[in-house]
Amino acid sequence: MKILVDMNLSPQWCPALRKHGHECLHWSEVGDPRARDAEIMEWARRNGHVVFTHDLDFGTLLALTEAAAPSVIQVRTQDVMPAALGMMIAGLLRIHEDALAAGALIVVDEARAMVRVLPLSR
Repeated sequence: MKILVDMNLSPQWCPALRKHGHECLHWSEVGDPRARDAEIMEWARRNGHVVFTHDLDFGTLLALTEAAAPSVIQVRTQDVMPAALGMMIAGLLRIHEDALAAGALIVVDEARAMVRVLPLSR
């Protein structure tokens, strides 16, 4: 799976996800660090990447635009480093591979993950 890590998450996520067989880019490698969320979403959609973020605005963008892509994984935890969440995220990517390929929003906190199929309805 191809993952695009948003600016609000550490570039350390890329080697952590590559260990589990995923292609991974940090937004700082491909775009302007000050880019708007809509630009990041459009790049991910055009290039077939899942957005991995700590920013709640991506879910809002998906809902407002009723977009069917890109898929987004949104973490809602205090500790967002790979040492704390790496195994959980790797497991979610494996378990929900089909949903992410089809278009999904996955919201992750310490206790659970909620999966919603895209497009999100208002």
